[in-house]
Amino acid sequence: MSTEHRQAGTDSTQSSTLAESLGAGSNYMPMCGLDAALAAASKRAIQYEVQMKDLEAKLSEDLSNSRAIDNLLREVVQGLQQTQRRSTAALTSTVPYITHALQDDLMALEELEVQIPEVGRQVRHICNVYDRGRDKAQELVDSLEWLNTPIPLRLRTIIFTPNAPVSGRWKALIRFLFALTFLACMWVAWITLRGAIRAHRQRLIWGNQLMS
Repeated sequence: MSTEHRQAGTDSTQSSTLAESLGAGSNYMPMCGLDAALAAASKRAIQYEVQMKDLEAKLSEDLSNSRAIDNLLREVVQGLQQTQRRSTAALTSTVPYITHALQDDLMALEELEVQIPEVGRQVRHICNVYDRGRDKAQELVDSLEWLNTPIPLRLRTIIFTPNAPVSGRWKALIRFLFALTFLACMWVAWITLRGAIRAHRQRLIWGNQLMS
């Protein structure tokens, strides 16, 4: 740009020098208008050239910007195409697979909904059987301990405690026999004591008689 301005200045200087030399004589007066027109035309040409170069620079910048924008748009389009392909692949393969898996899960849940009450009943039955077996085992253990207990301790437990592992009939019978035995023993003891007292009295009487 500075070179062109210098050239334009040189041309204008030459034109002015030529105009001055032509204006020195009266014979060259008709040429002044032509020189002025040429100088104005050259000046306009220089201005047009400068404007064209500025426009060319702007066009180059705009072209580079448009190329950058075009590259960005191509990248965006490629990204959109890749996303579209992935979406299509997901729609064609992943979504049906997920749908099938969900259907299988729903069927399994329905089967479990039907089977869970039956399983609950079976579990309760097993718990009841286990409780009965545990109670029966405890009864057997108590029976074995009772059988290993000595007979006097058994009788004492039956008669004097309510914890004996025997039926109510056996308890009543044994307690009745114990009451009869106790009464018989008391009766025998009473008779024996009464006889002893009588014998003692008779001995005292016989002793007094002998002493007299």
